[in-house]
Amino acid sequence: MTETQKELQKIEKEKHRQIIKLVTHSFYKELVNYGVDQSDIINVSTQLLDHVLQKKPMNDNGTYQDDFDISKIDDHWHEEKKLILGDVHIQPLQATNVVRICEWLKQHEISQTFIRFFPQEKTKLEQYLLHHSNRQYFSVRYLGEHFVGIIGGENIDEQNKKLEMKKFIGASEFRNKGIGKLSTFLFLYYAFEILNFQKIYIHSLDTNIKNINLNSKFGFELEGILYSEVLIDGIAHDVLRMSLLRDKWLSLFGKKTAS
Repeated sequence: MTETQKELQKIEKEKHRQIIKLVTHSFYKELVNYGVDQSDIINVSTQLLDHVLQKKPMNDNGTYQDDFDISKIDDHWHEEKKLILGDVHIQPLQATNVVRICEWLKQHEISQTFIRFFPQEKTKLEQYLLHHSNRQYFSVRYLGEHFVGIIGGENIDEQNKKLEMKKFIGASEFRNKGIGKLSTFLFLYYAFEILNFQKIYIHSLDTNIKNINLNSKFGFELEGILYSEVLIDGIAHDVLRMSLLRDKWLSLFGKKTAS
């Protein structure tokens, strides 16, 4: 291994260490907010260890590499403007979807995402989502008929081939079914394979541990931490910026050759 490779390896390890440190700190704050006594946090740690020991280990690189493969996507983009994976598909957002999105924006869960900054009023929201040159949003649909969320890109930069991804599953009855994972994979396919972009990045609140974890498993890496960047209910939150490059995406999820 060359000295340059060793230095790059050190950088990657430091990025991973920073993610673990920040997630741990955020988890600790959430436990305190939920009223868990500090003396009981040791017990929580023990329970976490038991959970890890009982759970089936992931692959060595800690990603969804064994679970997703771009060859499994049904690409109907050029004919129907639709991408399908399993029971989930994404298609361009329509004006008829906006009323439902307005309802979702009232949910408490949205306060833990950057979707909270969307306009609340229907006309302004429609303008924001559908009539802006550097934004493109999709509806997330489950089993063909259920409109359950949105996913898309903002700050679309054609010159530098990059965009910022935003997403959420608004229909609470359809959460925790893996729909967020599938729709994320479909959108990444759209950005990298159809738009031929080179970089996707996200911003995530330090308390949104689930989102940080999900994106890490798709190969997103920490770019930086913006300390005390956002005030929510008078409380300052750090913001993580993470990114995924097309080359890494292809190395993880490109078409597998038969062995």
